[in-house]
Amino acid sequence: MYKDFGISDKAKALVIKAEESLKEEFKRIDDMCDINSLKVLKAFNNNKISEIHFNSTTGYGYDDVGRDAIERVFAEILGSEDALVRSQFISGSHALCVALFAYLRPGDIMLSITGTPYDTLHEVIGIKENNSSLKSFGVKYSEIDLKDNDFDYEKIKSYISKTKVKLIEIQRSKGYSTRKSITERKLEKVIKFIKDIDKDIIIMVDNCYCEFVGDKSPIEVGADVIVGSLIKNLGGGIAPNGAYIAGKKELVDLAGERLTLPGEGREVGPTLGINKQILQGIFMAPSVVSSSLKTAVLTSKVLEDLGYEVEPKYNEERADIVQNIIFGNEHDLVEYCGGIQGASPVDSFSKPLPWDMPGYDDKVVMAAGAFTQGSSIELSCDGPVREPFIAYQQGSLTYPYGKIAVMKAVSMLLNNDK
Repeated sequence: MYKDFGISDKAKALVIKAEESLKEEFKRIDDMCDINSLKVLKAFNNNKISEIHFNSTTGYGYDDVGRDAIERVFAEILGSEDALVRSQFISGSHALCVALFAYLRPGDIMLSITGTPYDTLHEVIGIKENNSSLKSFGVKYSEIDLKDNDFDYEKIKSYISKTKVKLIEIQRSKGYSTRKSITERKLEKVIKFIKDIDKDIIIMVDNCYCEFVGDKSPIEVGADVIVGSLIKNLGGGIAPNGAYIAGKKELVDLAGERLTLPGEGREVGPTLGINKQILQGIFMAPSVVSSSLKTAVLTSKVLEDLGYEVEPKYNEERADIVQNIIFGNEHDLVEYCGGIQGASPVDSFSKPLPWDMPGYDDKVVMAAGAFTQGSSIELSCDGPVREPFIAYQQGSLTYPYGKIAVMKAVSMLLNNDK
C-alpha cells in the first residue's frame, strides 16, 4: 500500500527510524495534551454546556445563548476576563485589524517589539501604503527587531521611556521570517519588564499557531489582549471559520463595537448554525494540537537526518506548531510542498506552484489540501519563493496522517536525487 501511494521503501524506513527515537519528545507532548484537555473539559462543565447551546440565530442575532456560552468557555480556557468569538471574523489577520482599529486613535503610537509583523498586516498598519491603513488615519508606527532571538530590552526601555506608546504588539509565531517563535517564558519576562516601566501600555499578543502548545495563555503571563484564528489551533479542524479576541473586558468590548457598530457591539452577530462546530472544535483542539506537534517534531528529525537545516530542532522547546525547513533552493521547496499536497485528503491531484497572493510581496508556494479553505491546523506547507527558500509546515488533524504525508514528501525529495 505504501508503494501504491508513492512512498518509497527508503523514505518509509527513514521516517520509522526517526519515529522510534522520539518517544521522549512525544511523551512531553502527550502530557501537555492531558493538561489542556482537563482545562477545556473543566470550562465546558463550569459553563454547563448543553444541547441548547448548539442552536442557531439569524438576522441581528439578539439573545444568542450559544454564542454567549462559547465566549464564556473561551474566556475561562484562556484565563481572560472576557472573549469575543465570532464567525464574522474572516481570519486571524482580520481580528488583529479589528483590534488595532479598536484601540488606536489618530496620533497614537503603535510599537512592534518582534520586528516587522506578518505580511498580511503590512497594509493594515501602513508599512505598505494603503488609503485605509492605520497610518492613513494618523496612527504612528515603529518597530524594534529581536536581538539574538530574544527581545532587545535596552532598545525597548529607551523607546518607551522617551515616547508615549499606546499599544505594543507582540507576534509570537515567526511568520515568514527566520527568527525563532516566542516562548511563554520569554513572553512573561518582557511583559513584566514593560509594565514596570509603563503599566498603561496595552500589550496585545498575536497568538496564532501557539494555543495549547504550552499550558498557559499570554493573558495568564500578563498580556492585556490576545488574538487568534479558529482555522488554526483552537478550531480543532472543525470550526469552518472565525477568530477570537480575548483579554480585559473593556478591550474586548471595544473590539466588539469595532467589529459591528458602536452602541450595539457584542449584542449582535448571528451564529447561523456554527455554534456546535466551534464548541466541538475547541473540545478537540488539545488532541489536534498534540498531533500537529508530533508531526512537526517528526518532520524536524527526518529532514535534519537528510541534511537540511531545520528550526526548531526536534528536541528544542516549541512555542507554536510551525516547523521550518530551510531548503536553500526553489526546486526542493516546491517538490516537498508537492509531496504534502499529494498526501492531502482534498485536491491531492493538484500540484502547488509559486503564485501571487493578496497581501504578500513575493510569490508563494502553498500546499493546503484541507477540508476548510486556508485551514493551517490541517496539514499544510507553504513558503515565499525567496532566499533561503524556507518551507513553513504546520498542522495535522491526526498524527498518522501527518506521518504518511512526511513519508510522501520525503519520497519526492529522494526521487529528485536520482
